[in-house]
Amino acid sequence: MKLFFFSFVVYTLLHSVNVQSQNISVSSRQELLAAAREIMLSSKKCALITQDENGLPQVRTMDPFSPEGDFTVWFATNPKSRKVEQIKNNANVTLYYPDKKDKGYVVIHGIAELVDDQKEKDIRWKKEWKDFYPNRTDQYLLIKVTPHYLELINYNRGISGDPATWQPVRIDFK
Repeated sequence: MKLFFFSFVVYTLLHSVNVQSQNISVSSRQELLAAAREIMLSSKKCALITQDENGLPQVRTMDPFSPEGDFTVWFATNPKSRKVEQIKNNANVTLYYPDKKDKGYVVIHGIAELVDDQKEKDIRWKKEWKDFYPNRTDQYLLIKVTPHYLELINYNRGISGDPATWQPVRIDFK
């Protein structure tokens, strides 16, 4: 009976986070998310990947805000930038956070939303941006990325991909 209960608990934990790898030494969704957040916070920068009008990926380095509790990520941009038009045409985006010591990465697949709400823009304003956005009402726009799922490799925490397919651990958000 104890073996059945243990097997049920392990099965429930692994399938509740949609873990794709059998090579994992962590036991809960919270530990996986903590391992992802660790990389995201230490990375400082990330790549935002959109698609252009021909469906080709377009990658640029961004200065993200720290991920929120639900892993929503915010950015600031110029409303006339190419990424804004690309998001208007296709809101599916990917974020890539490399571990600064090359010990893993986090990839977030989600939906981007352009936010031009002045209250939100004031809340997220950084003083060091004044030279980039001299007019904070018209020349400054926010991008909000709501995650669908996250992929994670964090070798420091023993989280690696499937040994056969190399597919990383996947955590779905609902």
